[in-house]
Amino acid sequence: MFGIVRPCTHRLTDGLKVEWMAHLCGLCLALRADHGQFARVVTNYDGLIVSVLTEAQTGSVASGRRTAGPCPLRAMRTAPVARGDGARLAAAVSLVLASAKVRDHVADRDGLLARRPVAAAARRVARSWDRAGARTGRSLGFDTAVLVDAVDRQTGIEALAGPGTSLLAVTEPTETATAAAFAHTAVLAGRPENAEPLAEAGRLFGRLAHLLDAVEDQTADAEAGAWNPLTATGTTREEARRLADDALHGIRLALRDAEFTDDKLVHVLLAHELRTSVNRAFGTTTCAHGAPGPGQGPVPGNPYASGTPGPYDPYGGNPYGGGPMGPGGPGGTGGPSGPGGLPPQFGGGAPQAPKPRGFLAGCAMFTWLFCTCQICCAKEYEGPWSRKKREGCCRDCNCDSGCGNCDCCCPCDGC
Repeated sequence: MFGIVRPCTHRLTDGLKVEWMAHLCGLCLALRADHGQFARVVTNYDGLIVSVLTEAQTGSVASGRRTAGPCPLRAMRTAPVARGDGARLAAAVSLVLASAKVRDHVADRDGLLARRPVAAAARRVARSWDRAGARTGRSLGFDTAVLVDAVDRQTGIEALAGPGTSLLAVTEPTETATAAAFAHTAVLAGRPENAEPLAEAGRLFGRLAHLLDAVEDQTADAEAGAWNPLTATGTTREEARRLADDALHGIRLALRDAEFTDDKLVHVLLAHELRTSVNRAFGTTTCAHGAPGPGQGPVPGNPYASGTPGPYDPYGGNPYGGGPMGPGGPGGTGGPSGPGGLPPQFGGGAPQAPKPRGFLAGCAMFTWLFCTCQICCAKEYEGPWSRKKREGCCRDCNCDSGCGNCDCCCPCDGC
């Protein structure tokens, strides 16, 4: 599970890159320590923000780090990793939300989960993750029931949603869950005055996570006949973008109302990288990956540049947009899928998107891609779950590092 905040490490200074990796590895190792090796598959980029927020309020201390042994995901290098209550809270939240994701895949009969024995095994795993997350949450004074309740309410809300339903009514359960997790970091850090602004930041972060997931999946959901919030409520992409931009602004304002000991990494992740995530989802990336800035023309490879929807590829390019669509092109007269082209039995017809992998198969593929560095450096690789063609996120990256140039990725105030 990637999450929406997945920074290109070339945009981080050396110090912030080490800190970010410390929290990512800390989440992974907290899952292993408390819940066993298999629980590490729920490690995700968004979950570590809980750990980052906790440490930003308390400050980094020697007791909050330990040196971890060699790991294949770090090219067999040792590294300092975060430990403590922040990492454990991140682990508990990740487990409960991953459990909900597994149940959702089982209900949708995705991939191998369409088979009864596999689905039964997945349900057992989900129940064990629920119990494990609740156990860790209780030890930290956090009731994970608020997360479970939010997930359970989501299904009913989606069933009742239709044209004219407010999109914010659909995103509310996700907002409630993330608000609770963000607010509890203030309790762990001994900063109760931060609970309210962090709850607001968490609520808006949850809204963004739900919105961006809906935007990225809208075309694939339409092809598969799956439920999508934007399609079901009749919300336009322009309205979704307005809501996303409002959420970004609200998160920055909420963070300004909180007191931090060291907020550098928090600011980079929740201001700069969130802005990049929104631009990426809507195909308006303005970072220094060779994309033009505002007013400089369409982004190369942007499937939405002409106003027509197409499959979204978060690392650039429409996998089926390489050729002209006019006469003589793949979709035109004389093309392979047009009149006079090859019949389907001889390779003609429209290109078919590969069937997505199930949850467990996707986890295995993600581990392979991560261990072989293809996610970062490959020219092109197949997404572990969606199976869409993607480019390595750091391939040819020339982004400026750090927070010194806010015009690069996040034109925010007071940076």
